[in-house]
Amino acid sequence: MSDPVGRVVPLDPERLFGALARHGVQFVLIGALAARLQGFPRATYDADITPARDSNNLQRLAAALRELEARVYTEQVPEGLAFDCGAQMLARADIWNLITNAGRLDLAFRPSGTSGYDDLATNAVHFAVYGHDLLTASLEDIIRSKEAAGRPQDRADVQILREMLKVSTEHGARSREQKRHDVRSSGTS
Repeated sequence: MSDPVGRVVPLDPERLFGALARHGVQFVLIGALAARLQGFPRATYDADITPARDSNNLQRLAAALRELEARVYTEQVPEGLAFDCGAQMLARADIWNLITNAGRLDLAFRPSGTSGYDDLATNAVHFAVYGHDLLTASLEDIIRSKEAAGRPQDRADVQILREMLKVSTEHGARSREQKRHDVRSSGTS
C-alpha cells in the first residue's frame, strides 16, 4: 500500500533500490549514502543516484519513478509537487530533487566534477544490497565530486573521506606486504 500524498516518508532503501532493480535502471549510487556503505560515519536521509542517460534507461527510470509515486521535492512543499515523470521530461534537467513513497531521491545526471554515469561507473564499487548488485561511486570519485561542489557540508565531508581513503590505502599496503611475507616464509615464490 502506498503512502498518502502529503506525508513525507523516511528513506526506505530496500523499497527504493528494489523498484530501480525491477525496472533494470542503470545507475551509480553517489553522495553520503554511497560513502556510508564504505564506512562514512555521517547519517543521511536521502539517496542520490547518477542514472545512465540513454533513452532506454530513461524509459526504465521513468517506470520505476511512477511505481515509486515520485513527486518534485521543494522545501516549501516537502510532500512534493506532481510532475510528468516521463523519459522526455527527465532528460530536460541535470538534477531532479524528488520525494517518493520510499523517501527522498535526488537524480544527478552530471554530478559536480564528473561527466556522469560512464565516468562514475568506471571506478564504481559493487555491493550486494537487498539481493541486488549496487554500483556505488568510489571514495575517490565522491571526494572529486564533493570538492567540485564546494558546499560547506561537502568540504567537511571531504576531510573525513580523505582520512578514510588514507587509512584504507595504508591497510591495503600492509595487507599486500603481509601476503608477500607469507609467500616468502612458506618458501613459495
